[in-house]
This record gives sequence, C-alpha cells and structure tokens, in this order.
Amino acid sequence: MRVRGAKIGIFLAAATMLLAGCDETVTNHVKARPPAAAPVPAALDAANLSSTLRQALPFPEKPRPFASVQAYPRPAIDVLVEKVQAGYNTGQSEFKAGSLDKAQADFDHALGLVVASGLPPDSDPRLSKLVDQLGEFVHGDELLAAEGGQQGDTETPSQPAPIDEIADLTLPAGDPRLAAKAQRELIAVHHDLPLTVNESVLQYLSFFTSTRGRAIVEHGLERAGRYDAMIRRVLQEQGVPQDLIYLAQAESAFQPQAVSRSGARGIWQFMPYRGGEYDLQRTYWIDERSDPEKATRAAAQHLRDLYGIFGDWYLVMAAYNSGPLNVARAIQHTGYADFWELQKRKALPKETQNYVPIIIALALVAKDPAGYGVHVDPQKPQPVETIKLEHPIDLHLVADASGADLDDLHALNPQLLRSVTPNQFGFELKLPLGTAKNFEENVQQIPEDKWTIWRLHTIGEGENLASVAHQFRVSVPAIETANHLEARAILPAGFLLTVPTAPSTVRLLHYRVQKGDTLDGIADRFSVTAEQLKHWNHIAGDHAPRGAVLRIYTGGPAGGAADQTSSSHPATKPTRAADPAVKGVSQKSSASVSHVVKPGETLYSIAREYGISVAALRQSNPFLADRSLEAGDTLAVDR
Repeated sequence: MRVRGAKIGIFLAAATMLLAGCDETVTNHVKARPPAAAPVPAALDAANLSSTLRQALPFPEKPRPFASVQAYPRPAIDVLVEKVQAGYNTGQSEFKAGSLDKAQADFDHALGLVVASGLPPDSDPRLSKLVDQLGEFVHGDELLAAEGGQQGDTETPSQPAPIDEIADLTLPAGDPRLAAKAQRELIAVHHDLPLTVNESVLQYLSFFTSTRGRAIVEHGLERAGRYDAMIRRVLQEQGVPQDLIYLAQAESAFQPQAVSRSGARGIWQFMPYRGGEYDLQRTYWIDERSDPEKATRAAAQHLRDLYGIFGDWYLVMAAYNSGPLNVARAIQHTGYADFWELQKRKALPKETQNYVPIIIALALVAKDPAGYGVHVDPQKPQPVETIKLEHPIDLHLVADASGADLDDLHALNPQLLRSVTPNQFGFELKLPLGTAKNFEENVQQIPEDKWTIWRLHTIGEGENLASVAHQFRVSVPAIETANHLEARAILPAGFLLTVPTAPSTVRLLHYRVQKGDTLDGIADRFSVTAEQLKHWNHIAGDHAPRGAVLRIYTGGPAGGAADQTSSSHPATKPTRAADPAVKGVSQKSSASVSHVVKPGETLYSIAREYGISVAALRQSNPFLADRSLEAGDTLAVDR
C-alpha cells in the first residue's frame, strides 16, 4: 500500500507543527521547540504521533492490541523482539540442518508473532530487520533454492553493497583544508538538495579523498554514466531533487545486483517489505528491485512520499535509511525536527547518523571530482532495443540466435534472477542495439515449446556433427532429425544448427500457503499452472488451505496440460527424447518427470527421492536392463 495524496494530508497538520521554522539553507539548524523544558506541542504527543503516522504510512489498517506507542511500552517491544529472534534463530538452525519443513514452521511462527502484536515493522530497528529477514525466507526463495537449482537457472551472482562498508565507519577528524574548498563549491555549483559542510560531512570528504575512499567514489562515478540520464529523467518526472542520485551512489555504487547484509537489493537498496509497497515484483524468476528504471521510479515515489510527511530532505534521507517511524519517534522523543540535532543527541541508529553526511560528501565530490583528486572515466549506457516475448526463453538461446554476448544480456536485464525469462506474456527483454533482427529471424528455427531447452550452434571451421554432438551431450542422429539432415551430412562453416539438448533436471520444491494466496497466484509465481498444482497435490477444488505445504515441480521438460507432472514453464509442451538412440535417455509418458543422474546417485537414492520403487524406476527406463546407471543419464520417473 503506497503513501499518496489523501493519506499524506492526514499527517500534514502534525508535520507542520513538527517542522515549523525548519530551514533547508546551507547551515541553519532551526529547533522545532525552544531549548527550555517547554511542553511538547500537541502534534508530538506519543499517541497522536503514532495515530497520524499509522494513517499516513502503509501500516495495517485495523490496529491490533499494542498498536500505539503509549499502549506498547518499550519493555513489551523488547519481549516481542526476543521471541521473534528466538524463532528466527531456531528456524535458521533447522534450515542449516536440512529440516526445511521445520524451518518454515519456525519462520511462520515468528512472523505470526509480529502480525498478532499489531506493531508496525518500522516501529523498532531490531524488529524491522527481523521482519525483513523472515520475509526473505517466508515469501522469498531461500528455502526453494535449498531444494536445488535448475540446469541453466542458477541464481545470478550478487555484489556487496558499498553502504555496508562505509556507513558503520568510525572516522578521524576531517581535513580542515577541505572545508574552505567545500564552502567555495557550495557557492559555485548548482545543487537542488540542501548541502552543508560541518564536521560530519568533512570527515567523509576526507575519507572519500583518501586512497581507500577514492576507489569507492571512482567506481561509483564510473558506473553512474550507465544510468545517469535515466535516473535524472525519472527523478524529474516524479518531482524530486535530481541530486538524490547521490543517494543511489552511496547505497550501491550503481550496481543493480548489489545486495546488502540485511537483504536490501538493487541500485536503490530496497528491502523486500518496502519494495513490495511500491509494486516491485519478486518471483522465482525475477526481482524488480534490480530493475534500474522500475526501482528508480519506486525510489522517487517513496522519497516524494517521505517528503510529504517530513518536509525536510535530510529527514527524508534518514527515513529512507532507517524507516519513517524511527525518525518520527526520534523527533517525538527529542522534540527536534532537525537531522543534525537528532544526530547530535544520538537519537538515530549510528548508520543513519552517518548516512546523510555520506550523501552530502558524495554530492560535493561528484560535482567537482577533479578538484578532490578523483579521476573518473564515466561508462556510457549501452544502446539497446527491446523485444516483447510471448514465451519463456533461455538466455543461452537468445545469445545463440542474436549473436549477443551472454554477459551483456545479463547486464542489460539485471532483474532476471536466473538465465530463463519468466512465463509472463509481453515480458520485455533488452538486447544490444542491432541484434533483435537476428534474434527474431534465427529463433524461428526452434519450436516455441523448446525455447527453454534447445540451443542453436553455428558450425565453425573444422567442426562436424560428431564434435557438436559431443559438446552438447546429444546424439548425432538426434541432431540430424531436428535439422532434417541426411545421414553423415557434411555442413559448411557458418551453418546455423538446431541442437535438441536434453531437458533440464526436475526439482521438487515445497511452498507453504500464506494468507491471501490463491492457486493462480502461486502458479504464476513458479511458472506452472493451477491445474498442475491441483494434480500434484490432489486438490479437488479451486482453493488451497492456508498453511498447507504444496509440492511443486520445476525445471524439467515443460508441460502445460493438467496431466503433466513437471514444468519449467506452463506454456511449453512435454518433450520426448529426440531419438531412441540417445544414450541413457528414456522415452517418457505424459505422466513422467525427468531426472538427470548426478555423480554418486544410485537407483535406490533416486527411487527414494521420488517415493517409488527401484523396480518401477527400472520399468520406466528399459535401457537399464542392458547396463548400469551412469552420471548424466536422463531417467523417466513415472508417478
């Protein structure tokens, strides 16, 4: 639920009193109340503050017991945090021991304690962090990933978020020689955020001009070139200062795959909870927190919403870092609606106390890098063209068909968690400029239901069908059949060959039904169909009971009909072995799943995994009568 005009208005009366007299000029620090022990204005009353924020911010609409600050005293919060932490720790232990169902139950119980309390997650930094960590497990893919990945679908690697390294630093006093230069810069350069130079800012200016800090700044400013124009355009469209771009530099150094220790992701480092409020989609296949433009738009909207509450950009940045309710409570506790006073009184977490000075220092350096000894060669955005897909496709095949580099495809589409696009009609995939035409022409060689399985290969000098078959672990007759070639055909260099690779490994995942889940929604999340979910879990009606653990098969030959047992994507059809002569690949019925044998596996271990007998496994795979099981064999598993 987003903060929007009418809801912001509810808090404006209180905000006006909180922020009366606040000045965003360079050095003024205006108090929100007199220094004497005067009565706190009515707008700062604890219960009133909690009530107005509850209406202005996206918290539960129906307050439960202990909803207000007064009715939920600090010791009670400590008890709640202790219980939730204990549940999380127990779940972590079960998770590491491989007891996934027990771990899920522990995480569900811990999150249930928070829900039952009625306390907003942002009401306490410890609770907020725990809720985000629990959310990563309960609604994310941690447990699913533990069940095993898919061929070609391993999760995209992430990079550490720079904010983790710099926000907790304890720095020596700043270089006073930089102060005069920074003050001159404030007069000489344009800025649409209030910039100031004080000891905190000076400390980070000194750090960012040191050897260690300069490397961080240079890396971020170089990468900024890729996204600068887009970010400034979106910030302008949303009506917020363009200098907020330096918030993204501090958070991620413009790395879409940046992930913090607490699970924040993307250029703007959205936590799952906050990203969901601004419609950033997260599924098994994509995480839109890593989509540069969508995340920038969400961040701009969130920052604009926060300004509607606090009316001060320093407080907005602090709220972006630690949560709006934490900042509001600090204001209520001290009576000062001024970031520097809150920093002075240590009313905010240490990371947040450093956060605003970091952004100001980065802005000063970025506006005059040479003046601070920072040398930058900004990267240029890669020209792209966009195609809309009607079917899921493996990026390896996109690279084969278009001639684009696989790494470029990942870089241009950082929201993809895996190398397969989601089963989302109209999904927009970015390709390097000039490659879309090749893709559209060449991909027609591959049936649409094989886009997540088959490959294209251009014959090179000295290559023949046998070498290609060996490279892709398929048989020569299978390649000949897929390409309508005569036996022992000799192909010229440059010939584009269809390669009918074997289907990927089927993996059994488990998902516990949450409040509000529907079969259609769960099916969309895992790119299967509701009919498949019913079939796999013996569900007769159209609803799954809350708390039920569903069995979901992913990563195998695609199957869209209700009688299919496995599906990488519902839009595709069951795949038979391309040729009976393929070694260790058994023909499968429509009620089968595929299993690629891994080193060390036995018929007994595989049969036990699928809950069938060894005899049934042998019956479904006649080739095992002639030889023993080998790693790499593809078994048909009838269920």
